[in-house]
Amino acid sequence: MSEHSANPSAAAATGRPRAVKAVIPAAGLATRFLPATKAVPKELLPVVDRPVLQYIVEEAAHAGIGDVLLITGRGKTSMVDHFDRRPDLEERLAEKPDLLAAVKRTEEIAAIYTCRQPEQLGLGHAIGYAESHVGDQPFAVLLGDEFVNLSEPLLPAMLELQARTGGVVLAFFEVDPAETKRYGIASVEPAESELADIGEVVKVTGMVEKPKPEEAPSNLAVLGRYVLPGKIFDAIRRTPPGSGGEIQLTDAMELLRSEGTPVHAIVYRGTRYDTGMPLGYLQTVVQIAVEREDLGSEFRKWLADFVSTDASGGPNT
Repeated sequence: MSEHSANPSAAAATGRPRAVKAVIPAAGLATRFLPATKAVPKELLPVVDRPVLQYIVEEAAHAGIGDVLLITGRGKTSMVDHFDRRPDLEERLAEKPDLLAAVKRTEEIAAIYTCRQPEQLGLGHAIGYAESHVGDQPFAVLLGDEFVNLSEPLLPAMLELQARTGGVVLAFFEVDPAETKRYGIASVEPAESELADIGEVVKVTGMVEKPKPEEAPSNLAVLGRYVLPGKIFDAIRRTPPGSGGEIQLTDAMELLRSEGTPVHAIVYRGTRYDTGMPLGYLQTVVQIAVEREDLGSEFRKWLADFVSTDASGGPNT
């Protein structure tokens, strides 16, 4: 069992429901990737032969979540199209079983639903649009620009932790202390001993947005995964605009924490892929390509040759 796996019977003992739906906010403009994202949603940029969004939906499905709501925006209907049937394409691929299976796989990963956010007024604002789909049940939120290696799962442990505590569950990863100014950083304390079997769990006492290294309460940065109780929607309605004049999910979660809702986090030490910026996207493409059984060996050789020579074809000094 992975260190991030969970005991499914433990949550059942609490009598609380386990989250079975996921929400993926994906309405942003992705300005860092313009002009590529003028017509193509950032979430559909390919990582080898699958778009980023498919990796994220597969991560949810791998954790047992088969119901996924995409919060979309103007010009992003192609995200839904990716998971729809293409009978014409399937007919053309009838004699190519491997390609046909890959295409049909996109239809079978999960049930995909969509809701449009008419204007982007913050992550909290986006999550608020999921209320009619989710209701008062707990649900997972997966941000649309990062995902984890499925051989080192994160979400199952988060779902278990939320079912046990009934509160807000976050995910953290360690960063170099000098890098805290790039992330939301948490202050934490040891979690209750009875949660130790789930994994590396901490209790969250607060969060600071992009603190200077000398002011950071820890080196634990927020990863784009959340499991939230249904009462987050009421908290979002009561949350005034914050940073950037937007309704921030962090502020809504802090409101719940101040009112007594427990907030815990899993410290994730597996492989995280961050495609939110061009450099991270390129690193993700290369990393996954070299790990592919069908591409890795040849691509590694080419990559080694490429980095050992300069643009003129001579030795790289």
